Amino acid sequence: MIEFIVIVESGADFRTATKLAERVLLEKVNWLEPELIQHIFQWRGLEEETEYSCWRDILKIIDDAKEKLKYKPSRFLGHDSNSLPFKADGAASIKVLNLIRFLQRTRQIKAILLIRDLDNQPERREGLEQARSQHIELQPKLEVIIGTANPKREAWVLNGFIPSNQQEEQLLEAIRTKLSFDPCIDSHRLRSTSQEEPERIRNPKVVVEQLTGNKMERECLCWEDTSLEILRERGVHTGLQNYICEVEQYLTLIIG
Repeated sequence: MIEFIVIVESGADFRTATKLAERVLLEKVNWLEPELIQHIFQWRGLEEETEYSCWRDILKIIDDAKEKLKYKPSRFLGHDSNSLPFKADGAASIKVLNLIRFLQRTRQIKAILLIRDLDNQPERREGLEQARSQHIELQPKLEVIIGTANPKREAWVLNGFIPSNQQEEQLLEAIRTKLSFDPCIDSHRLRSTSQEEPERIRNPKVVVEQLTGNKMERECLCWEDTSLEILRERGVHTGLQNYICEVEQYLTLIIG
C-alpha cells in the first residue's frame, strides 16, 4: 500500500491538510472516486500504524527508530549543499527526510506532507524548502509537499467560511465592522495571538471560534464544502493557494 507521510502540529492540522489534499486529487484525477482512496494510499506517520506525526515528537521518534529499527542517521552537518545554515525547521525536516529514506527500505512511502504554521516567521518556509532541495534528486523518488499557513491554520479555515444563515451573516458583518476588513478574504492580516482586548479580535483562533460557535463540525465545512475555486482565490496570501498547487503538482503525479 502506498503511504503518504504527514508531519503536522496537531490533529486539526492533519484533518485540514489531508481533506484538502483528497479534494484536490478527486478534482484532478478523473477516475478517482472517494471510496477508492483508502484502497490506493494511506495517510501515515513516521511510526507504523499512526495517521500522522507531530513536529514536537520528531526527536523522540528518531531516537525510538535507532533503538527499535537499528536506524543509524547520517552525520548532520547543519548546513545545506550551498554551505548555507538551515533556517527554522530546516534541520528538523532534514532529519525527518533522512529517516524516511531509511523507512523506504521496507515501506512504500512515496510522498511527505510538511505542514506548518508560519506564526509570523517566514523563515520557517525557507527552512522547509532548503530541506526539500537536498532530497529532490535522490532515489527512490520522494515527493515533498510543503503547506505553510500564514499566519496559522485558522487563516485557511476563515478562507473557506461562507455564512450559511442570517445569524452567521450578522456575526461576520459585526466582525468586519470591528476590523475594517473582511476576515475571510484578508485572514492573513489577523496576526494577534492575544486573548485579551482590544487585540483579541485580531486573533484568527478567536475569529474562527466566534464564527463557528466553537463547533468543529461547522469548522470542517469551511474546507470540506467550500469550492476549491474560492479557497484558491482567497488563499493567495495565507499559503492555502500555494499548498493546493503543490498537491496538484506532486501528489497527482503519483496517483494519476
